[in-house]
Amino acid sequence: MKTKLLILFGGKSAEHKVSMQTAKAVMNAVDLDLYEVHPVYIDAQGTWNKGKRLEGKVEDIKALEVHHETTSLSPFSLANEEESQVVFPLLHGPNGEDGTVQGLLELLNIPYVGNGVLASAAGMDKLAMKAIFQQAGLQQVKYEGFIRKDWEVEKPEVIDRIERNLGYPCFVKPANLGSSVGINKASDRHALEAAIEEALQFDRKIIVEQGVVAREIEIGVIGNDETSCSVVGEIVPKTEFYDYKSKYEDGDTALIIPAEIDSAIYEQVKEMATTAYKALDCSGLARMDFFLTKNNELIINEVNTMPGFTPVSMFPLLWKHSGVDYPSLINRLVELALERHEEKMKIKYTVE
Repeated sequence: MKTKLLILFGGKSAEHKVSMQTAKAVMNAVDLDLYEVHPVYIDAQGTWNKGKRLEGKVEDIKALEVHHETTSLSPFSLANEEESQVVFPLLHGPNGEDGTVQGLLELLNIPYVGNGVLASAAGMDKLAMKAIFQQAGLQQVKYEGFIRKDWEVEKPEVIDRIERNLGYPCFVKPANLGSSVGINKASDRHALEAAIEEALQFDRKIIVEQGVVAREIEIGVIGNDETSCSVVGEIVPKTEFYDYKSKYEDGDTALIIPAEIDSAIYEQVKEMATTAYKALDCSGLARMDFFLTKNNELIINEVNTMPGFTPVSMFPLLWKHSGVDYPSLINRLVELALERHEEKMKIKYTVE
């Protein structure tokens, strides 16, 4: 019997368009002889819409935007399905990658691809993530965090603290977002204020990180309790940093796979990536991002619990160069989802 694969995409997030690209790529790579694929489009207002069963290739991404009263459904109706099913949440950013949808699927007791509630939430919230990394003893850049209320009440004090502890240049980011949305580099006080104002449009919590001159390298990790690491890749942006436009619009950023690093650095990257993966209690997949300085100092930057997943995205390319092609990677992640769910079913929820 085919496994019923429900692919969630879109979402109420600034990364809605990125999710659409990911969904189209995955749907066109899924083996329809193994899976019965059902698209579930979540529009920008958060309404869930179930599309027709996939019968072939998706040619136009606009065709995935299902808007019709007869297709809308309650997320809780997913639990009424009788067939063997797995949910693949291809959602980036808040309201999807941050543990919210994962919590729903846990309540419904449905197997799903990727990270659980804790890893998803902590991986999305950069301040929580950095606190966990610090506890795990991982080297990081200096940073400061604050909420909108702090900015409104004590703006001069916030700026003074950033200038005193971090200096310039620094990078301002919404704490709960990805794909470089709302991120800006600040080289002076005026630019810092403007960057914070923009970041606050996307989140109530802000993180500011000290600038560092370094190479940007990344590694893919898959697995549950036992993990495997890919080769390491390097990002060489033509702009000052790897922003949203560089990632998804210009297409001129160089991805070097495998990165030109020596074997000792590679082993250190794998060790730190595995430590971070386990510290967050990740499952399924994650992409770990690092800085490598001229002095070969390795600094962990962040984790992506649902990394870009098109065939030309870094995560799938890392695994392609590690001997795992795109369709095989999808199959492996579904297997890991079922494995994780089977383990959860061993837990007792009653006391006799």
